Amino acid sequence: MEVKSKRLQAKDLINVGIFTAIYFVIFFAGMMLGYIPIFIPLLGLVCPILCGIPFMLYLTKVKKFGMVTLTGVILGLLNLIMGSGVLVLVGGIIFGVVSDLILRAGKYQSWKCVLLGNGVFSLWIMGYVSRMFLTRDDFFSSLVSSYGQEYVNTLMSYTPGWMFPVLFVVTFIGGILGALLGKAVLKKHFEKAGIA
Repeated sequence: MEVKSKRLQAKDLINVGIFTAIYFVIFFAGMMLGYIPIFIPLLGLVCPILCGIPFMLYLTKVKKFGMVTLTGVILGLLNLIMGSGVLVLVGGIIFGVVSDLILRAGKYQSWKCVLLGNGVFSLWIMGYVSRMFLTRDDFFSSLVSSYGQEYVNTLMSYTPGWMFPVLFVVTFIGGILGALLGKAVLKKHFEKAGIA
């Protein structure tokens, strides 16, 4: 009887690379909505729903601890390089690890753990959003030269301080909805992977 290695193999790393690239492209496309100020608070809802299908397909391939964490790290690094600040990398690491722990707790076969894991992983996006609240003055000052004062004033009016915890909840719900959409579209893949 063949004993499966718990270490990440080349095939696992290839899956990490492919699905992280697809996730990032779809996430980046969703972020384009941010050019319209009213959509900024909704990005935590929209992006996880849009990314739900490829990420759910990815989770049918994840059978080893560390794969989702690697995805979170890579997404965080890509956004950091693009000027989104260090908090997005911190979010990618934290919520990647927690999501990995949840998936492992369900032995990569539990639908409830996959559903919860996707909801938690989606919270890495809050690393991007957090700058609006934790470094508010610096963040909005940096936007003026690129977007203009009117855009900044409008965005500030849409993101009062009390919105910060609300956006965590909204983003988690977006992850849950994205997971449900992904499972509905990829039903055969879930059956093949034995996730129930």
